[in-house]
Amino acid sequence: MKKIPPGFILPSAAYTVKKSRIKWYDFSDRSPQVGDVVYGKITRIGQHSGLENRNGRIHVINDGSKGVFVFGNRYAPDHFEGFIPETSTSEVDLLARSGVVGIVKSKNSMIKDPTRVRILGYVCNEDGSVLNTRESPLIHLSKACKTNSNRARLVLVVGTSMNSGKSTAAAACCWALSNMGYEVRASKVTGTASLQDILRMNDAGASVFNDFTHFGYPSTYMLPETELLKVFNHIDLKYGNNAKNFWVVELADGILQRETAMLLASEEVKTRIHRLIFCAGDALGCIGGLQVLKERFGLTPDAISGVCSSSPLATQELADHTEVPVFNNLTRNLNEISELLL
Repeated sequence: MKKIPPGFILPSAAYTVKKSRIKWYDFSDRSPQVGDVVYGKITRIGQHSGLENRNGRIHVINDGSKGVFVFGNRYAPDHFEGFIPETSTSEVDLLARSGVVGIVKSKNSMIKDPTRVRILGYVCNEDGSVLNTRESPLIHLSKACKTNSNRARLVLVVGTSMNSGKSTAAAACCWALSNMGYEVRASKVTGTASLQDILRMNDAGASVFNDFTHFGYPSTYMLPETELLKVFNHIDLKYGNNAKNFWVVELADGILQRETAMLLASEEVKTRIHRLIFCAGDALGCIGGLQVLKERFGLTPDAISGVCSSSPLATQELADHTEVPVFNNLTRNLNEISELLL
């Protein structure tokens, strides 16, 4: 094993790993696993020119910048679809600025080729075992959590796609509820590691905020359904355990995406919903999404928001096709939002 010199970047994908544990690295022919931590350096700047650390700061990276990275999969229609390589490899793609690495399978034609990372070795413990983010989860259930039947009111935010305005709508819900005097907890249950989304909810008034990275998952893409439901239920039992509170949850990407669809089809999740917020980029996409929600999942949202809500013309188009109310997640009318959420 070799000593890792100081000056490396520890990204948010390795949220469960303390910097003091990053000491050694060793190259091996081990087949990568979800959550395996590696030490590497940037060899080409592409789509991502920065790395988000575990405090949310974005570090500017250059050719030769060294950092810790985490093997994971990614699903992002506006960016990359990427997977963990099946065998050991010395060079990989940076799938997200949170430090998730893998091999790009497809990319949106409107973005650059991925930033490349040369793997110098797996990050190891003192005994030579490979460090994995899943070994040190930050959320643990006590006996009281497991037996508590009192549940917070769940406000679930979903959308037509990534960049449809879900995070902004979720933050608006946190803002409105906290301004009404309610205790608000916030979570992002699916997606790829990105602290910005949950930090935005924290800034909007959520006293507790977390996501799947707190369990050691760099992303949720291709997780088994049992693991996905475990993430949802464990956060619920730990932080949604007071009927006086609200729990605001965002699901990444669109309602057709694999993991989001799994959760929306689950009775465990559907029976927990107090209010369902649906976000869309435009009126026509919203109308189609409403139909999919109804026909595939048996769900009708309590409100529409997202990018389309910022346009009076889009709102007018929606009014001709649905009676579901719309709230603008940018102007944030407290009385309007509060009526929809309570």
